[in-house]
Amino acid sequence: MTKNATGTRTGSDQALAVYLELRARPASAFDEVADGLALSADERERCRGELATLGLIEPAASDAHAVVDPDIALVRLLQCERDRLENRLAETSRAQTTLATLAGPFLRAGSAPRSEVEVEIVTDPQRVRQELARLTDTVRTAVHSMHTGSVRREDMADELERDRRRTSRGVRVRAMYSRRITSVPDMGQHLEERAALGVEVRFSPVVPMNMVLADENFALLPTDPHDPDSATNLARGPGLVRSYLALYEYCWHAATAYGDEGTAEHGGDGLSDQQRAALHMLASGIKDEQIAKNLGVSLRTVSRLISEVMQELDAASRFEAGVKAARLGLLDGVDPREPEA
Repeated sequence: MTKNATGTRTGSDQALAVYLELRARPASAFDEVADGLALSADERERCRGELATLGLIEPAASDAHAVVDPDIALVRLLQCERDRLENRLAETSRAQTTLATLAGPFLRAGSAPRSEVEVEIVTDPQRVRQELARLTDTVRTAVHSMHTGSVRREDMADELERDRRRTSRGVRVRAMYSRRITSVPDMGQHLEERAALGVEVRFSPVVPMNMVLADENFALLPTDPHDPDSATNLARGPGLVRSYLALYEYCWHAATAYGDEGTAEHGGDGLSDQQRAALHMLASGIKDEQIAKNLGVSLRTVSRLISEVMQELDAASRFEAGVKAARLGLLDGVDPREPEA
């Protein structure tokens, strides 16, 4: 067991010890287990809070706690993160609709003579290009963009010129792309050139929409995120742009940095068919006993396979292995109930 410099157990070690005791003695109350481990009042509450946060225990009657398998807790965590992103997108869409309405007939009627927010719906693609060109000269601190697809070959040179002019003035430029564009011809060279100019590039399994943000005061994004040919919303004012920036930051921190994606993918490619099958079933909440039955192996072999998966993905726990696998797309498109051939 890991110990700190004084030789005592750390808080995480104590939480793990409590969890193992609860699994071994499911009829025991939490405080009873904590007493058996000689935990102080502060220590037991810290352990209770940590296990509850990880989703490994759930409150039940009296002092009892329902113990949750790590595999199930992992699936719930992934579902929760997906729901949070979807809710955030829905909230942003509602705010966008409301602000567009307020910035239209109500402001013109004089009910709100002054506003920090200006929203305009632009249908002319040429106007959009003009706004992007003007932004290159007016931006002061940062430009953040996300792209659901690749850049057209005829637009690559103009984009590199904008990057050059912005970065030369000390403007921070960030660009997020869908991971699938790495297979598009010419995009690899284009991204390499952008990175050489100082642009921070990241890849994400899911990019919700095309978006350009600048200086917490400018936003360019589609009126319909699911239709790339829809009209464009041009918004100005921190009251609205900060909301989009919060969504961007969430997606940015979940994305993979340019140059790191190769190493991560190599780790996933090193998995055998049997290891991949165990990983799919594990991430879907299937218990070790059922995994063993599906694969026709022993429980000991299942434990070994999962340990090998964690090592290949450089994960310290089953939780981390599942999250990394999801981000790498290793869980996409396979029925986890069936072992791979």
